[in-house]
Amino acid sequence: MPARSVKRSAPHEGVYARIAPSRIHGVGVRAIRDIPAGTLVFHGESVRVVWLSRAEVRRLPEAIRALYEDFGMVCGDQIGVPPSLNRLSVGWYVNHADRPNLVAGDDGLFRALRRIRKGEELTADYRTFVDEALPFKPSRARRVPRKKVQPLRQVDPQG
Repeated sequence: MPARSVKRSAPHEGVYARIAPSRIHGVGVRAIRDIPAGTLVFHGESVRVVWLSRAEVRRLPEAIRALYEDFGMVCGDQIGVPPSLNRLSVGWYVNHADRPNLVAGDDGLFRALRRIRKGEELTADYRTFVDEALPFKPSRARRVPRKKVQPLRQVDPQG
């Protein structure tokens, strides 16, 4: 008798975007298919985050510290990153825009603000989920209400 197979979804199901060259800043994220408004864009992305204090990060060698500063989520005195910086998913490469097409929810996950067309760069307004000044000057000065990012899941860095 043949073994009963369990139907699994294909690895590409729910994939809407990929890392690609950016017109905004070096590398970014582009839609590989149309994305309906409200869609959870990076479905399946791990939500596990390790939180380190800024003091711990400052003591790291410069090249390692840059990984935290370039990719980390800032929440007060903490910087959150994936459990391994070798596991940065596509969502960690979304660039800033004053008029974004993505929004980070209170759960820290990106959803499409509107329909996004295939080929369009995916962007978020960092000022809506970072509680400090941006390390660059936005293209257009406008006040945006800041929302403090809630840690998705705190993980003890010691294991």
